[in-house]
Amino acid sequence: MPNQLQQIAIKWFDAFNTKNLEKLLELYDDEAQHFSPKLKIRQPETNGLIIGKEAMRVWWQDAFDRLPTLHYKVTSLTANTDRVFMEYTRQVAGEPDMLVAEVLEIKDGKIVFSRVYHG
Repeated sequence: MPNQLQQIAIKWFDAFNTKNLEKLLELYDDEAQHFSPKLKIRQPETNGLIIGKEAMRVWWQDAFDRLPTLHYKVTSLTANTDRVFMEYTRQVAGEPDMLVAEVLEIKDGKIVFSRVYHG
């Protein structure tokens, strides 16, 4: 089971880094939740939490449009039976690199909750 969850994380990075929004969203449950400190800043009304694929579509499309050089470099993946803990470096041209950790909670092969932590 941990290997299957790590494969979901690898697909997540591939979809994100190729800016393939549809492949990224396919990894999520329709009612999945996503929490990010960046959401709190850019969309204060969300208090950092969005729910559902459509909200995620809007959020990530905005990120892809604003940050065309955005790239995540994986440094560590650790999985158990229902979670993947991912560590990566957020890279954007003209900005300092940012260390990021993210936890994906997975149920029945779909991400149901993701939480981002910035270093």
